[in-house]
Amino acid sequence: MTAPVKLAVMGAGLIGKRHVEHIIAEPSAELFAIVDPSDIGRDLAVEHGVKWFPSFADMVKADKPEGVIISTPNQVHVVNGLEAIAAGVPALVEKPLAIDVSEARKLVDAADKAGVPLLTGHHRRHNPMIQMAKETIESGRLGKIVSVHGVCWFRKPDDYFDVEWRRKTGAGPVFLNLIHDVDLLRYLCGDVVSVQAQESSAIRGNDVEDTAVILLRFANGVLGTVNVSDAIVAPWSWELTTGENPVYPRTGETCYFIGGTHGSLTVPYLDLWHN
Repeated sequence: MTAPVKLAVMGAGLIGKRHVEHIIAEPSAELFAIVDPSDIGRDLAVEHGVKWFPSFADMVKADKPEGVIISTPNQVHVVNGLEAIAAGVPALVEKPLAIDVSEARKLVDAADKAGVPLLTGHHRRHNPMIQMAKETIESGRLGKIVSVHGVCWFRKPDDYFDVEWRRKTGAGPVFLNLIHDVDLLRYLCGDVVSVQAQESSAIRGNDVEDTAVILLRFANGVLGTVNVSDAIVAPWSWELTTGENPVYPRTGETCYFIGGTHGSLTVPYLDLWHN
């Protein structure tokens, strides 16, 4: 048997803690260290009996993990990713990879040039339900796909925004939440070649959007609409329909509709509607 892979986690926030839990629960992985300058990060390391470092540079001076999961605030993903690449440490960067395309490209190019593996956190593609949806589409049972629609409506509590970076550009529901939905629609329908959108911050008035409506044109001619808001009380989102995260109640509703010339499919329940 091979030894468990030693993984460090950068960032001890909500997502970082979930990564820590999954590493501990996975026999083929070992929690190597937690990297976070805060008391929360240090306390989390003490709780799990692992090393704590205030920065990535401090960690690699002492010892290197075999991989690092970067779950820091969105705005520093690129900086942290470049640190990992420079040290030759494979990295999984939580989505979004960056808060603009040029920065994302810089990170990907650096990883390619250095030959360091780089991943981002689009884990939902591997959900067996999504695999079944893809099989249904590719089987031809829906005929030619014509249009798709995704909805991601839920309400984040006011105290969620007490953390400053969540009120800043790059931390809105498009990058934090809808990015998953767009990735899944790309996986199911192909690459996107055109985007039009409107966004609003009218509810909270933060620097970042709380609501957005987006039109997509896919390379194969499929048209799509996606609608996101973290200021609406509603049952229609991946989180509230799939049961993937036990923090959210499962509503039994639908979050995606995929329409074709022979039939239509709902996600997550894979209801197939046809003549």
